[in-house]
Amino acid sequence: MGILQSLNLIYSYIRPVIDVAILAFLIYKAWELLARTQAVQLLKGAGLLLLVYSIASLLNLSTLLWLLTTIAPGLVIAIAIVFQPELRKIFLRLGQTELFRPDSKPGIGALDAVVTAAEMLSREKRGMLIVFSRKANLRSIIETGNYLNADISSSLILSIFKFDTPLHDGAMIIQNNRIAAAGCLLPLSEQEDIMRSFGTRHRAALGMSEQSDAVILIVSEETGAISLAFDGKMFYDLSPLEISRKARELIDKGVRTLEIELTDGDE
Repeated sequence: MGILQSLNLIYSYIRPVIDVAILAFLIYKAWELLARTQAVQLLKGAGLLLLVYSIASLLNLSTLLWLLTTIAPGLVIAIAIVFQPELRKIFLRLGQTELFRPDSKPGIGALDAVVTAAEMLSREKRGMLIVFSRKANLRSIIETGNYLNADISSSLILSIFKFDTPLHDGAMIIQNNRIAAAGCLLPLSEQEDIMRSFGTRHRAALGMSEQSDAVILIVSEETGAISLAFDGKMFYDLSPLEISRKARELIDKGVRTLEIELTDGDE
């Protein structure tokens, strides 16, 4: 038996394993993406309809089958209209996410430096907006600001946000454990039920969290409250200790872990 035949024989054995592994990886990534949006409810509804259709087919319920077949096209259009914001969010994240790029996790010292700066700015009621990049590609956001590629330090953060510098009103992007850029422009949230007390910083933080998997830290210039935004949700007025602990857990473990731990009172 030649080498080529041996390789073909080996491949014939491992091909099913590769096939299943790739399929499992794609399903996992798709579920991970859907789980960060309300579109998971869409999947549950589709699953329920599929179950009903299967039962109708199995029991030969002609009237129910006719009804389901008739309303199916209109139902697809209705779902696309009702879930348009969620579908848009899915495709935005799908286009931004780099599947094989590891999470961009700041070190403990770097996160402590950010929280220390946030606490000092909070006491003086100076606004701050910092985005912690994860897997989503934020290149388009970074390009709207001033490229820094600097070490993370409380003094640098304070020098940017404490005084009315040209970079004060924009967002700082932290990526790959460095300050990638400052003075960046973020997309504003499209939510209609945002608290009226929220200013542009909070709306920008929500907008960024809706369109990416980033974690955003905000210090309010009006109240000094320190907040976290992620997954289209705002958790308002947290203590520095809560910010440090929960931001670390979120960046390490993902959105859904924190969503369980944070109570409605934090919102």
